[in-house]
Amino acid sequence: MGYDVNRFEGNVDEELLCPICGGVLEEPVQAPQCEHAFCVACIQEWLSRQHTCPVDRQTITPSQLKPVPRILRNLLSRLYIKCDNANFGCTQVVKLDQLASHLDECEHNPKRPVSCEQGCGLVIPKDELKDHNCVKELRAVVSQQQVKLSEFQSELTEQKRMIQDQKREIQMLKEYMRAIRASNQPLTRAIEDQMESDEVGAVPPLVGRRCLSQEVLRWVRSLQTARVTRWGGMISTPDAVLQAVIKRSLLDSGCPAGIVDVLMENAHERNWPRGLSTLETRQMNRRCYENYVTKRIPGKQAVVVMACENQHMGPDMVLEPGLVMIFAHGIDVTDY
Repeated sequence: MGYDVNRFEGNVDEELLCPICGGVLEEPVQAPQCEHAFCVACIQEWLSRQHTCPVDRQTITPSQLKPVPRILRNLLSRLYIKCDNANFGCTQVVKLDQLASHLDECEHNPKRPVSCEQGCGLVIPKDELKDHNCVKELRAVVSQQQVKLSEFQSELTEQKRMIQDQKREIQMLKEYMRAIRASNQPLTRAIEDQMESDEVGAVPPLVGRRCLSQEVLRWVRSLQTARVTRWGGMISTPDAVLQAVIKRSLLDSGCPAGIVDVLMENAHERNWPRGLSTLETRQMNRRCYENYVTKRIPGKQAVVVMACENQHMGPDMVLEPGLVMIFAHGIDVTDY
């Protein structure tokens, strides 16, 4: 809708009036061929019902509307208009192009934000000040803060639960590693030597100390290297049925029984390392995914990320002895 003509000082040229609403053009646009000018709100409402010019009935569409010439904008900007708040006591008459800045500062604006001087200090619209109740408003603020505090407490409780889960996981892994050391003590040195030999290649010595089980190493090398093409298809919270299917495939692939349960527990985001534990951190670290060495779980859209092959990733991105990543799609087998 255009500006009321009666708000302007002096006569207003008819060329500056909107043919639809009869007011002075507000945010004007024009038709492409006949160049008739309209308020943008008026012509958009008109074209929502019929695609013709309101003046000469030529066919036009909303996408064909274009800005009016600069000379027309200059003529509009030079008009003098009374303030919107004239009924509230403002006597200012300003140029049309200065009206918006004046309204922001007009002391007669009933919606101008003011601070309560009765004690609460809240900022409220001027026209609501007379009905303002400090006690009521402060109670509402306190209630909102209590809701936020409750949310923070719930989040804190969840974080504590996750920390406890991680502590249990660490303890379980320690027990698992002690069991491996106890059962393979005579072979420990031989495995370390083998990992440093030319047969295995340039693998860091830490691999020998972390992957002590020759059976685990043999199984990892037997799996095909996988390439994940769609990391966005990762299922971070697999249900019990899906986990059971993947676990069966791990066992069928020759995965040592001693690590199957640990790997499956590491298939859920609640047990993942810090760099993968939440959707936010996974999005932040997404560029690092391409550096993973992944092995495909045969026949499934899932991979294992073993610590012994991913020492280059850092502790925030891997777990001992490894973790399982399950996908809805996007797993290919490479030839290397």
